[in-house]
Amino acid sequence: MFWNHRSYLDYASGVSGNPSSPHEEGRLAKKMLEDARATIARLTEVQSDDVIFTSGATESNALAILGHTRARKANGGKDMHILYLPSSHASIVENAKLLMTEGNVVEPLPIKDCRVDIEALTKMLRSETTLISMDAVCGETGVVWNTREVAHLLQTHVGRSTSYMGERALLHVDASQASLTEKMSRAHFGADLLTLDASKVGETRGIGVLIAHQTIPIAPLYAGGGQERGLRSGSEAPKLARNFAHTLSIVVHGREAFRASAERERTLLIEAINNSVQNVYIQEGRFQAPQILNLSFPGRDTDYLVALLDEAGFAISSRSACETDSKEGSRAVLALTGDPERARATLRISWGPDVRSSELTRFARALARAVAFIDNSSHG
Repeated sequence: MFWNHRSYLDYASGVSGNPSSPHEEGRLAKKMLEDARATIARLTEVQSDDVIFTSGATESNALAILGHTRARKANGGKDMHILYLPSSHASIVENAKLLMTEGNVVEPLPIKDCRVDIEALTKMLRSETTLISMDAVCGETGVVWNTREVAHLLQTHVGRSTSYMGERALLHVDASQASLTEKMSRAHFGADLLTLDASKVGETRGIGVLIAHQTIPIAPLYAGGGQERGLRSGSEAPKLARNFAHTLSIVVHGREAFRASAERERTLLIEAINNSVQNVYIQEGRFQAPQILNLSFPGRDTDYLVALLDEAGFAISSRSACETDSKEGSRAVLALTGDPERARATLRISWGPDVRSSELTRFARALARAVAFIDNSSHG
């Protein structure tokens, strides 16, 4: 596009330019993009070249799971073996299952007491094991998974059961739900490939990253202009990248303070709910993201409960937004508890640094009123 003159706003921000273009607006956009990449790399303790921008966690997960497995297979691999965490986001579970249709062996990871069962996993590993994909924090329940134990198992089995064509099995971790309360580094999770999403740390939507060293083979999901190391073709979004990097920086630096306050608020919220609601169960693990609280109300219609609480001014959900239409209830809760009744009657409550304690107190009262209304209606 030809400009007779440049507006100061577009010129200063570089938003109007395509980072792949050679003109001045393009160079400004490119600098904005690369500055954001460098910031995210610093915060996650990796090299800038390791950061691949995507449209969000769903694409990042697909690129990690499909891209890596297909690249290994194209390099002569056969009978690939992939393991996934069954309570993970649908973009992990469904992409793992997609690999099954391509002739790979795909299995769910064993779970015991809200942890990956390392003893059972050890027996499952084989020479063809290529990739393990799991989340760091369950988006529905807040359970913090033992990713480092899984990583250690893979590393200690190099040269034995997990060495395939000279390459060990890799660990992919979706850490998009972990940013508010967990240390944001690839090493912290023991991950070879790491997924992050801007919408989980702030209001910016439409951008995420996959962090992967350049030595890790990944095949692009589609062809095009060859942006992002040739792995994600399409014009980049510098402004979204900048906003993501800025918000992630704020979240990382405020992590410890938020975690401490969320732990206090969680204790008070659970106490208030237990004192006012009967027959309620909490889904949580030994290690927990404190700002995510998952409850089961057996025998109650929690979709109706969500609607009642929405009228009261509270935005909560009964399960992952990507699986709202599921008739089976919460897949994550079913994987953790093995209880279909609890899985069909779940409520997911979460909050961020901007939520005040008084709002959580008001929510607990609204929840008690809504549950009482449902109970009285059913008995009437």
